[in-house]
Amino acid sequence: MWYALICSDANNSLNKRKVNRPAHLKRVKALKEQGRILIAGPHPAIDSENPDQAGFSGSLIVAEFKTIEEAQSWIKSDPYYINGVFKDVIVKPFKVIFP
Repeated sequence: MWYALICSDANNSLNKRKVNRPAHLKRVKALKEQGRILIAGPHPAIDSENPDQAGFSGSLIVAEFKTIEEAQSWIKSDPYYINGVFKDVIVKPFKVIFP
């Protein structure tokens, strides 16, 4: 089943995000290579694709897992979560309608 991982960034976490980005992307790319990513990316903190020092307010990952517990475990093992980039994560089942 698909799950939406709705992640909110901690305040002033841009530097932590930059440091942990390679390890985070490695995990997301592994899911992509397995065909288990529907969509993933960050939420810019301002209305711009390149927010520069404004940073990001969070991220959204829609990925396939066997159970909600597996999805929760996966995100809680992510470098962004472990190292304080994400202050809060909501995991919800997701039903694809479009495309």
